[in-house]
Amino acid sequence: MFAIVEIAGLQYKVEQDQKLFVNRLKGEIGGKVSFDKVLLTVNGSTSIGAPAVSGITVDAEIINHLKADKVIIFKKKRRKGYEKKNGHRQSLTQIQITGITGFDNKKEEKKAAPKAKKAAAVSEEAPVAKKTTKKSDSETAE
Repeated sequence: MFAIVEIAGLQYKVEQDQKLFVNRLKGEIGGKVSFDKVLLTVNGSTSIGAPAVSGITVDAEIINHLKADKVIIFKKKRRKGYEKKNGHRQSLTQIQITGITGFDNKKEEKKAAPKAKKAAAVSEEAPVAKKTTKKSDSETAE
C-alpha cells in the first residue's frame, strides 16, 4: 500500500513507516502533521484523484529539523575577469510516515463487459458513408 502525496509543494511516494526529507515544515520535533492532498492511492485497487482523492489522509511525525549539504553556485565569464562564488544550505525537515488513513476495506468490483458484447455493439452502429470527391470546375467543363 502506498500513496502519492503533495507535501510543501512537491510530490512524494510514501509508504507506512517510511522516513523522508521534505522542505521545512512548521511544527515542533515530535509533533504530528497530516497531509490531505493525496493525489493517488494503491491499496489493492488504484484510486486517482481529480485533483485529490477525497477522504484519504497521510499522517506523519516530525523527527528532526536540519540543513542539507551546502550547494556551491559558481558563475564565471571567461576573459572578462568576472567570477562569483555563492552557496546555500536548504532547510529540511525529516519526517516519518505513521499511517495512511481513510481507506474503506471494501474492494470495488469493476464491471467489465465481455468482448463479444463490445463487438456486437460496434456492428449495430450505422454504416459508415463512403467519401465522395468533388470534381473541380475544369473537369466538369470538359
